[in-house]
Amino acid sequence: MPDHGAKSGPAALPNAAAVHAAGLFQIGLRHHQAGNLANAEVSCGQVLAAQPDHPDALHLLGVIAHQRGRHDLAVELIRRAICEHTRAENYHSSLAKELLAQGDCNQAILARRRAALRKSLVAEALSNLGTVLRDQGKLADAVTAYRQAVLIKPHDAEAYAKLGAALRAQGEFHQAVAAHREAILTAPGRAEFHSNLGNALRDQGRLDEAVAAFAHAIKISPACAEFHSNLGNALRDQGKVDEAISAYERAISIDPRHAEFYFNLGVALRYQGNLEAAVATFCQATRCKPVLIDAYSNLGIALLELGRLSECREAWEEAVRLAPGDTRCLHNLGEVVRFAADDPRLAAMEEMAANSASLPSESRVHLHFALAKAYADVGRHADAFHQWLDGNALKRRQVDYCESTMLGTMDRARAVFTPQLLQRFQDKGSPSRLPIFIVGVPRSGTTLVEQILASHPDVFGGGELNYFGAAVNAIRRDRTASRPYPDLPLDMASRDFGELGERYVAAIRSLAPAAMRITDKMPGNFIFLGLIHLALPNAVIIHTRRDPLDTCVSCFSKLFVEEQNHTYDLAELGRYYRSYQELMAHWNRVLPAGRILDVQYEDVVGDLEGQARRIIAHCGLAWDARCLAFHQTERTVRTFSAAQVRQPIYSHSVGRWRPYAAFLEPLFAGLGWRTQAPATAE
Repeated sequence: MPDHGAKSGPAALPNAAAVHAAGLFQIGLRHHQAGNLANAEVSCGQVLAAQPDHPDALHLLGVIAHQRGRHDLAVELIRRAICEHTRAENYHSSLAKELLAQGDCNQAILARRRAALRKSLVAEALSNLGTVLRDQGKLADAVTAYRQAVLIKPHDAEAYAKLGAALRAQGEFHQAVAAHREAILTAPGRAEFHSNLGNALRDQGRLDEAVAAFAHAIKISPACAEFHSNLGNALRDQGKVDEAISAYERAISIDPRHAEFYFNLGVALRYQGNLEAAVATFCQATRCKPVLIDAYSNLGIALLELGRLSECREAWEEAVRLAPGDTRCLHNLGEVVRFAADDPRLAAMEEMAANSASLPSESRVHLHFALAKAYADVGRHADAFHQWLDGNALKRRQVDYCESTMLGTMDRARAVFTPQLLQRFQDKGSPSRLPIFIVGVPRSGTTLVEQILASHPDVFGGGELNYFGAAVNAIRRDRTASRPYPDLPLDMASRDFGELGERYVAAIRSLAPAAMRITDKMPGNFIFLGLIHLALPNAVIIHTRRDPLDTCVSCFSKLFVEEQNHTYDLAELGRYYRSYQELMAHWNRVLPAGRILDVQYEDVVGDLEGQARRIIAHCGLAWDARCLAFHQTERTVRTFSAAQVRQPIYSHSVGRWRPYAAFLEPLFAGLGWRTQAPATAE
């Protein structure tokens, strides 16, 4: 017989006799565990003298009777124990074994069934408790309850599935995957368990496995629309946007009334660059579910990128109306409206800030940035900067940024790209004149310069493209012994530079097959300029510059969608900017004279036509007056500057840092300035 000690006896009675009985039982239990049956029997007798209905003592005496071969007494004592505590599954198990030993198979089977039933009822109760706790938001307690349930009933697939869902909600993705795999082992034919596993794998970034799990779910249950939508999410994460769109469309064909499927499709269409279709799809999502906040939020983004600013504002105002406490919606709206001192939304945000301790950290970040923008609009500069300080500090704690790695990469680029290396591989790249690279740092005027160029009939504005970095990674993957950039060129042969250039050209050519020039305004491409020169010696390179303090303060005031993790701390931001300046000075020294056209933002503001003509000429294009009416050009703009470039040139961003000078000491130090900015920008 198994361990027959106390497992699930009743709670001790709050009196001296009960306490005394409990102590005596523990003595008896230890005697029994030591094999001293006589002393155990004496202790149990003393327990029953103090508390005649003590079920654990009755049960243990029954076990001892079984061990002594007194089977009738064993049955009697164990049945008395069960009468006192009917839910004790181990009591029923002991009775079954005793009856089986007596040859009473039918009664033994019945006792076994009762034991299993008790076990199942306890497990089910714990599982139900876990669900209640989960619904109350008590995830840790829910996980504990589910774990106890599967410990009692290790083949309960539903309990494992619930455990996996609770662990996923906690962010414990690795453990969630393990729990969902246990559910599948028990019930491999349950399609939803495979889909649950796919969601947990996607959370971990294990996208190939996630796709396989969703595909398995679809194989079992092809008519489930949700599984197709989940597959689309994983494919979209993989960058397989066309396949993702097909999966979403399949989900919609199965269930055309489900708003979230339209929302997911709209996101994919926006990633694809099909903004008009994305707008229509987000609108359909709102028709299916008029309170779907994310649909209004993303609709506003797509409309902003299309330059439809009034419609964008309407979409974001509707999102705020539906969810006035959603700080992300307030933050979005602040990008396209100018607050007044008596704006009720400003007062509402201040009230939220006063009671923000209970908000999730991500919501507090958005609130800080939204409130800072409102304060800046009404001239409360000190209040604005304090909000930026708090918001950036909170955001910095959420991001993984290794400053030494970042700055070390820029230092290493200067060491690798020597005049000797550049001489050795000159003229080995692709001869294409298609690309125009616009580089710098964010908020330095890259979007303005691209908008001027994209207003020319021979130029297609590609926006911020990650294609060159992707081509570099592809070249490295093809050469398994190669080191990462910036050491990669040391492992490349002459032909590799041409291949790198052609890979990149093929990628951007797909954006606009008929264009004479295509711009790529990914600011961070400045780190690749030596390699860009070798891979594409005829490509145009334009470097935009702006007063360092205006640039850095503008970066500090923005919560970037894409990773700009160096911008959330003033000192780190200053050191990054200084390292960038040193690298750009290096490129100007080692690349041929005139290879890089420096364009100063303040000069463009002061002399638009003169600078626009200079930019167009550097690109080898004939002058076109439409470049001066850049704000009227209809095209997609996917940056924080999307609203600004829809306006004629303005000068109020020049000297933006000055109202905040008192707060910028860490930035001055990071830039290497003693106490304040020099009189001139650069």
